[in-house]
Amino acid sequence: MGSIAFSGKAIIVKLAYRHGVDAVTLIMYRMLFALPLFLLLTWWAGRGKPALTRRDWLVVLGLGFSGYYLASFLDFAGLAYISASLERLILYLNPTLVLAFSVFVFKVRVKPMQLLALAISYAGVLLVFGQEIHLQGADAVLGAVLVFGSAVSYALYLVYSGEEVRRLGAMRLTGLATTVACVLCIAQFLILRPLSAMAVAPEVIWLSVLNATLCTFAPVLMVMLAIERMGATMTAQTGMVGPMSTIIMGVLILGEPFTPWVVAGTLLVLTGVWLLARWR
Repeated sequence: MGSIAFSGKAIIVKLAYRHGVDAVTLIMYRMLFALPLFLLLTWWAGRGKPALTRRDWLVVLGLGFSGYYLASFLDFAGLAYISASLERLILYLNPTLVLAFSVFVFKVRVKPMQLLALAISYAGVLLVFGQEIHLQGADAVLGAVLVFGSAVSYALYLVYSGEEVRRLGAMRLTGLATTVACVLCIAQFLILRPLSAMAVAPEVIWLSVLNATLCTFAPVLMVMLAIERMGATMTAQTGMVGPMSTIIMGVLILGEPFTPWVVAGTLLVLTGVWLLARWR
């Protein structure tokens, strides 16, 4: 349920773009409505826990900027140029990016079978990307680069959050980091846009409420509870339903093309990520 709800975010963003809103305004509304929920999560997860040290606050600020603010903004911006299906496949390359960063940061040795898994995943994305360029033109390149930047930013968050998760707990860190991101997204709007830009179509408001609750806060909790009950590996493997659900919703709700290239690319990406998780 968490994976499917996460996948719905791209569909909601694409629907909101049909009402003439830009990425800065749209992500502001999403985070504005999500902020009270994540403040509540931060309070609940921090009950009876020691206060944060100066070091903790600096780490939380950095992780919130990279993992939730920058990653979210680049993702929203990229969705203006590419399909929801390609966006989800690019984001699903995240485990491969985490492995790459682990090689450079922690000097982890990569096995030949892991390289094969990476090649399979990226071949799948390139397959769908080639079709996207054919349909969207040069804009697809910009959109793919922005979404890939989002995946890189979130991978950095995952690589560097391990120690802080052990110190603060996953729930508390998630609440704190997302609260930081909410504040940054709201501040970004106030700096870059006049207050009059808050006047948007009513549909954008309701879509943003749905995005903040069903596709942001709820899946964070569901995935965390799943990890607690069956472990990170099984949760990640179950999460493979995410790209497929995005493609199905994209076809049924957005009218995106459903071609053999999309099917083949998706199967390659899922196979590569599954093999990577298995061999790790």
